Amino acid sequence: MCYEITFVIVALMSAPPAPASPATVTPGVSRPPASPPTGSDGPPAAVRPALDWRLRFAALSLIWGFSFLLIKVGTEGYAPFQVTLGRLLSGTAVLAAAMVVKRERLPRTARTWGHLAVAAFFLNALPFSLFAYAELTIPSTLAGICNATSPLWGMALSLVALSEDRPTRRRVAGLGLGFLGVLTVLGAWQGFRGLDVSGTAMALLASLSYPVGWIYVRRTLAGSGSSALSLTGSQLFLGTVQLALVTPLFTSAPGGFPLRPTLAVVALGALGTGLAVLLQYGLVTEVGPTTAQMVTYFIPVIATAAGVAVLGERLSWNTPVGAVVILAGAALTGSRPRAAGASAPPEPAAAPHRESS
Repeated sequence: MCYEITFVIVALMSAPPAPASPATVTPGVSRPPASPPTGSDGPPAAVRPALDWRLRFAALSLIWGFSFLLIKVGTEGYAPFQVTLGRLLSGTAVLAAAMVVKRERLPRTARTWGHLAVAAFFLNALPFSLFAYAELTIPSTLAGICNATSPLWGMALSLVALSEDRPTRRRVAGLGLGFLGVLTVLGAWQGFRGLDVSGTAMALLASLSYPVGWIYVRRTLAGSGSSALSLTGSQLFLGTVQLALVTPLFTSAPGGFPLRPTLAVVALGALGTGLAVLLQYGLVTEVGPTTAQMVTYFIPVIATAAGVAVLGERLSWNTPVGAVVILAGAALTGSRPRAAGASAPPEPAAAPHRESS
C-alpha cells in the first residue's frame, strides 16, 4: 500500500522551487533552499511537530501494512470495484478536509488536471482495483509481498525511461536478486504448483503500475507550482471519478452494507489512502524522502504478520524467505554510491509506494 498515493509527488513538490541551481535532481526541479543544520535533511528542529517522527513512521508502516488485510475483508461483502470506489471516496474526503483546513488551492491549469488524470489511473484506480481483484483468489500475505516488487519494476523501467538513472553494478545486482526473490515466493522450482496464476499476475501488474505512474509524474508534474497536498488531493478526486464511472458498468448495487466489510473499506480509505498521505507528507518534509521511503521495507513484514495472525493465512517456508530476498534486492536498487568527499544531493523517493496497494 505504500505506493498507493504519489510518494514521488510529495518528494518532488514538498519544497517550493528555488532559483536556478547548478545541479538538479530532475529536469525542471531545483534543489530545495538550504536550511540550518539540524542533524537531518529536514527543517529546523523548532518547527517540528510535537509527535516524534519515529512514532509517525511506525504508524505509517502499520497503516499500510494492514491495508492488504482490509482489502481482503472488504471483498467479503463487496465487489472489487466497489471496494476501490469506497476506498477512494473515503481517502478523498480526508484530503479534501485537510485542504480546506490549510486553505490549499486546486491546480488551475487544464494541462495539470490532464496529467493528474493519467497519474490517478496508474497510481490509484488501476492498482487499487487489481489488488482488490487479486485478493479474491490469493492470500493478503502474498499480495503484500507482490507489492514490495514495485521498486524492482521501477528500477527496470527507469533505466529505459529516465536518462538520469544510469545502471550500476550494485543496482543491476539488486534487480537480479529481487526477481530471484520473486521466483522463490512463487515456488518456481516446483512449477508454481498450488499458485493462483491469475490472482498473482494481477497483484504483480498492480505493483508494476505504480512505477509507470511515478515515471509519468516525474516527467510531467515536476515544477507545476501546486503543493503536494493539492496535487495528491486532486489526483485522488480524479481517481474517484474514474471508478464512479466504471463501477456501475461491471457491478450491481450492493444488496446491503455488512458491518465488517464496510468498516474495512472506510478504514482502508480514511487511514490507508487519506491519513497515510498526510503522515507521509510530514515525514518527507521533516526527515527527507530517503529516510521516509524506508517505510517500504516494513510493509510486507506487517502485511504477512497481519494475514497470519488475524486471518489465519498459512505460509510455506519459501514465502518469508523470498520476501527477505526481494527486500534486499529492492534496497540495493535504491542505493546510490556517494562520490568521495562530497555529499549526494537530495533525491526523489522511488515509488513506494505506496498500496500500499
